[in-house]
Amino acid sequence: MRLYTAVIDCRDLHAQAHWWAQVLDWEVMYEDADEAAIAPRSSPTGDIDDRREFDAVQTGICFVPVPEPKTVKNRIHLDFAPHVTEDWNAIVERFLAAGARRADVGQPEDATFAVLADPEDNEFCILSARRS
Repeated sequence: MRLYTAVIDCRDLHAQAHWWAQVLDWEVMYEDADEAAIAPRSSPTGDIDDRREFDAVQTGICFVPVPEPKTVKNRIHLDFAPHVTEDWNAIVERFLAAGARRADVGQPEDATFAVLADPEDNEFCILSARRS
């Protein structure tokens, strides 16, 4: 078994799916009135019989509609980590330019990660660059 998708409740699932797909350079893999799912462009689109290949597929993100707006800090959030060859500051700026905002969830001033919020105020982090 593997983690298949992280599900985000939202008011406008289509706008959220397309925003996230754009800033992550992922694809909208599925979209209807009740959900939209995004995944990395390299994700397989068909059935996978080989167990090792199945286990290696990256987790996607699914967006589902809810009637109420977000009112409190997320109980769970997404962490994204760039590779050491990527420019962390440029990535954070790319998210901000696309409509994310900085968020304060009590992180220390000298944090090695950025806490941001998407257009519907769901918090997420851009971690420091990593090799694995």
